Amino acid sequence: MLRPVSSRMRRDGDLYALESALLRRGLGPVAGADEAGRGACAGPLVVAAVSLPPSARLEELNDSKLLTEAARERVFERLRRSRAHVATVLYGPEEIDRRGIAVCNLEGMRVAVARLPERPGFVLTDGFAVPGLPGSLGVVKGDRTAACVAAAGVVAKVTRDRLMARLDRDHPEYGFAVHKGYGTAAHEAALRRWGPCEQHRLSYANVAAARPARV
Repeated sequence: MLRPVSSRMRRDGDLYALESALLRRGLGPVAGADEAGRGACAGPLVVAAVSLPPSARLEELNDSKLLTEAARERVFERLRRSRAHVATVLYGPEEIDRRGIAVCNLEGMRVAVARLPERPGFVLTDGFAVPGLPGSLGVVKGDRTAACVAAAGVVAKVTRDRLMARLDRDHPEYGFAVHKGYGTAAHEAALRRWGPCEQHRLSYANVAAARPARV
């Protein structure tokens, strides 16, 4: 298994340098995989895989955490209109509770990559390599280093944020549209007042400490 790559590999602000180097070595197509929602205590885990066209240069593409919501939406639409291959996998709270977030995260990356229309020759992931992926290489701060990982992060984040906005309409008392299921002070206060709903991960300590789930 190859060791993680340092974010120093991104030279001169070139988000595409690592993928270009792999393609020159005949290791393409190159795909990236990333997730959104791992640290949340409510809502799904969303895992995405993206394979960009070799000539792609997407305006504003960056680590999703460094982009505004509006910028993420613009990048998402540019990806949708491009020839990029995109696949997503969702795990709901019940499955996360039953199987564990780490298991769902690793499996989700393998499943998302397998769902891409074209099998990649190499897969880059954020932070750590994932067993079972072709040529899997973990890239430290991969969403700031490799374009395909950044693209996967944007797809996962936008997909999940849109889902949390819909869940907010069903459960407005929790404020899901604002904090997206993460453990903010406002979310913790709502948990103490209302107790968890079916969108909460009951295996998480802060949720388990709240009032019993409503029947």
